[in-house]
Amino acid sequence: MNEQQVREIIRQELSNLIKSDRYVFDKLLQLQEGRNIQLGKTTGTKIGTEITQKLGFYNTTPIAQRSGSVQAAVATTSSTQTTPYGYTTATQADAIVTLVNELRAWAVAQGFIKGSA
Repeated sequence: MNEQQVREIIRQELSNLIKSDRYVFDKLLQLQEGRNIQLGKTTGTKIGTEITQKLGFYNTTPIAQRSGSVQAAVATTSSTQTTPYGYTTATQADAIVTLVNELRAWAVAQGFIKGSA
């Protein structure tokens, strides 16, 4: 086997790994202990480029980006010393609880917190 034939075999084997603008991995990517991922400081880096792409952490099942009306910001009002416990209305207090529960559910589903003792 001559040098040109060896180069052709290598080119064929690496063709799935090396594309014109990216690396494609068909196997598990494992980083050795103490290795870091360094990112650019100007433009930034995205993990997931579409909201339907799935991601999971700490061995949780990957999920797509959560959405829904329960994630809406809670309207702010002046604090008060009277009932209901500093909120202008019970509806506002309930909306805060709903939002906190949604954030907790997201953090558990994503694997950022365990969600139980």
